[in-house]
Amino acid sequence: MHGQERQQVFEKLLREHQRIVFKVVSVYARHPDDRNDLMQEICVQLWRSFPRFDEKRAQFSTWMYRVALNVAISQVRRQPSQGARIEPLQQHHLDTIGDTQGVPDYDERIEALYGFIDQLDHLNRALILLYLEDRSYRQIADILGISETNVATKISRIKQKLRSQMTGVEPAGA
Repeated sequence: MHGQERQQVFEKLLREHQRIVFKVVSVYARHPDDRNDLMQEICVQLWRSFPRFDEKRAQFSTWMYRVALNVAISQVRRQPSQGARIEPLQQHHLDTIGDTQGVPDYDERIEALYGFIDQLDHLNRALILLYLEDRSYRQIADILGISETNVATKISRIKQKLRSQMTGVEPAGA
């Protein structure tokens, strides 16, 4: 595939899967300037990595998640002073993550869930983002480069921690 054709294919795939980038950016950056910077950096890295994308080894969405999450985690790690710019998740953040219209029980519990997610470390935040996207353990493992067993264990621990935080009851063995 040569330059112009490659660019057209890339732009088409990026448009088709742009929600992946929006979701990753929404989870890892709170300040509008940080979101814009992260969005641009992810798109640049996707373009740079596109020649190495092999559709026989992975779906485009899996590959895109892998690149986007790696860029987001790397950028957050490079900017330890970012903590001063983190905002608590508000309704406008949740709107960028997913459409909540028509959801009958949308209330403080959803905001508490996103507040909980915001407190997770980078890997667990990526893991729960993919889990909430209804990705299979195999897909999550492929994207994050960990075993399916590790995915299952981490998700179980996150659920226990969330359950105890939401109910105020400490899990056994904690």
